[in-house]
Amino acid sequence: MSVIKVALLGFGTVGEGVYRTIQSHQIELKAVLGKNVEVVAVLIKDKEKKRDINRGVLITTDFEDIIELPHLDVVIEAITEKEPSFTYLKRALIKGCHIVTANKEMFSSHGRELIVLAAKQKVSVGFEATVAGGVPIIQTLQQLLKVNNVYEIQGILNGTSNFILTEMREQKQSFLEALKLAQLNGYAEANPSNDIDGFDAYFKLMVLSEIAFGEQPEQKSVKINGITDITSEQIEMAEKLGLHFKHIASIERKEDRLFASVIPTLVSKSHPFYHVEGVENAVHVKTDLVGGITLQGPGAGMFPTASAMIEDLVQVFQRQSTLGNSLKKKSIIKKEAKDQDISYWIVSNLRNHFSLSVIAYYDQLSEGVYSIKATKSQLFKLCEQNDALISYPILGSYKLKSEHEKEVLQLQID
Repeated sequence: MSVIKVALLGFGTVGEGVYRTIQSHQIELKAVLGKNVEVVAVLIKDKEKKRDINRGVLITTDFEDIIELPHLDVVIEAITEKEPSFTYLKRALIKGCHIVTANKEMFSSHGRELIVLAAKQKVSVGFEATVAGGVPIIQTLQQLLKVNNVYEIQGILNGTSNFILTEMREQKQSFLEALKLAQLNGYAEANPSNDIDGFDAYFKLMVLSEIAFGEQPEQKSVKINGITDITSEQIEMAEKLGLHFKHIASIERKEDRLFASVIPTLVSKSHPFYHVEGVENAVHVKTDLVGGITLQGPGAGMFPTASAMIEDLVQVFQRQSTLGNSLKKKSIIKKEAKDQDISYWIVSNLRNHFSLSVIAYYDQLSEGVYSIKATKSQLFKLCEQNDALISYPILGSYKLKSEHEKEVLQLQID
């Protein structure tokens, strides 16, 4: 066989990007695979809409027309929602086709099942595009996990929320103004709730959890907070203190438990996420051997996501998928769950309804806004006193003014 035959499910921004990339990179693909790559079928929703697709390509609204093709090697899925995506890909695997997907919501729920089925059918699953667009975090983790044990992953996994926070800081815009601009630029949907409320990042984090730890925490145990409560005044105050707001997805294994969250976080200049701006994504991985590594790149858009899917197309023909090389088997990192001091910002809408007596160090930044250094248990006590209290953890080195004053005092005494 001198041609690899591909069916493309969906012809939106990502699907069109995949099609155009295959057309423009035939020489490169043949050099790597030794064969031409041909898109033979495209699944669409609206048959009346005009599309720039070559004659001879089957264009259909019925998946049955595609699955019944006698010769089909790869099914590339670029549609949304769990169904019918999962059913389509499952049937493609049963037919003996490799599959490539960008569907993070579906894959976070059904990825393991698809990979197990692919191994039985002796075909492969490519899913790099489910997380962080053009950032090759999936392949990087799979390479690291041959020897290293990952114990923590932090990520800016949603370009829309990062763009909004960047615009609010750099252009002094309100949240609604920055959201409107994101929608005008095509970064945010008409209904942007999945992005700004943190669920898009959550789906991606669960994919990473399966790869790194071989399991996922229950959704009810994952703290998911959006960015809608962050004000322009808070962003301006943070910048004056050398801090940037970022929407951070993180997961960490301590002993036999996974702790995960998707929350607004303050980042200092010492942290690699400080300079990640606009629609860029970044992932920081901590391991027991290599230490910490950070990958950064475009997180969304036609060609960054298409690039990840085309790289997966190449990869599925260069390896046979097994559970062992696609998802890590469950392992335990012996890392104690210590209640360590962490710096936070806390914001209270109620005055004098909580006491800072349990906190060793705190600075009042403005009325109702404090920076503190506290353990998680101490923070929980504050939250119990005031259920309207909002807390933002600080990543990277950050010293409170009160800490500095105590050091100076200690030096004078000595």
